[in-house]
Amino acid sequence: MRLLLFPAVLALLAAGCAGEPRRETPLDPRATARLAAVTLDPAEATRIFNAYRASQGLGPVRLDPTLTAMAQRQADAMARANALSHDAAGSFAARVHAAGLDAARAAENLGGGYYSTEEAFAGWRASSGHDANLRMKEATRFGIALAKDPQTQYRAWWALVVAGEPEKRVEMSAGPVGWFGSNRPRN
Repeated sequence: MRLLLFPAVLALLAAGCAGEPRRETPLDPRATARLAAVTLDPAEATRIFNAYRASQGLGPVRLDPTLTAMAQRQADAMARANALSHDAAGSFAARVHAAGLDAARAAENLGGGYYSTEEAFAGWRASSGHDANLRMKEATRFGIALAKDPQTQYRAWWALVVAGEPEKRVEMSAGPVGWFGSNRPRN
């Protein structure tokens, strides 16, 4: 009995990783039109984000193409998988490393079902963990993306990646090899 139960439990766990099933029925025309109207204006996102940071006494952030591409891959992966997950495009740590970011100065906010940039930011501000990412004092840049699929649970999938400047690396030299001047041993 125990051996028969194990494959069933394993199958249930695997099914949970697959995300929700896609819709098979056509959408109501109003729902289709509403989703078609959802857009992401990067300038508006920058304005909204910086206005919020200024209201919190924080410095501005700038839109970054590397972070935007990273966010777009994540949003697309979530829509494809029909799953709101930080691991949809690979683990966040692996994605941060691949992008050459400083993991201590990077964060990600995800959202689903928001039909405007303002709704996405309002949802993130209302969540303490996401809000902390918006208020990351080291943040200087961000990327934001939207993916849409009418056959999925949320239809509109959002990803925001926030990061600080990479830590400057200082190369240390052991100094010259050999004996010169005052460091020469005396006999």
